[in-house]
Amino acid sequence: MPIDDLQQAAQKIAGFINTLNKLGGLRLKYRITAGDGARDPAGFEGRVIYVELAGPDLPLVTQHNGELLLALETTAAQMLRLDQREHDLVSFDAANFKALRAQELRMQAETAAEKVLRSGIPYAFPPMNSRERRLMHMAFRDIKGVETASSGEGQDRFLAVYPEGKTNLPVAPPIKPRGFTRR
Repeated sequence: MPIDDLQQAAQKIAGFINTLNKLGGLRLKYRITAGDGARDPAGFEGRVIYVELAGPDLPLVTQHNGELLLALETTAAQMLRLDQREHDLVSFDAANFKALRAQELRMQAETAAEKVLRSGIPYAFPPMNSRERRLMHMAFRDIKGVETASSGEGQDRFLAVYPEGKTNLPVAPPIKPRGFTRR
């Protein structure tokens, strides 16, 4: 169900951030834009509400590939009772993190495409969230000679790059990095 009242939705999000600041001890400032002013100029997101975060705790929001940023965005979408397919109607960003991440992903796409074109061997990226996989698919559209496909399930879903017309080639799932574990 789309957002019927953008003003009311923006007020709910503002209340949510204020509660995080008060109860969570965070020091975040925010600016919420709703309606036409919230549109993504790059066209990657179909957002109608855009939340820009700033303040002393900004590094907490962007560390670990922006996990907290994504969590805030997901929580806001759930508060507004948006269907999962509509989550891109609400977008959070901090210090231009998403644009910089999109640029980084485009550079990774170009490097992977060169590798696949040179070797003829498919390449698999580590698992990533659906938004980043979508950005990668879009980046590869502009690169001749390669095709992409997503594989895997849930948190293990990854993007594979193939030489054009050869998506039938086997691709090894990416190896998960091993974290620190207790012995």
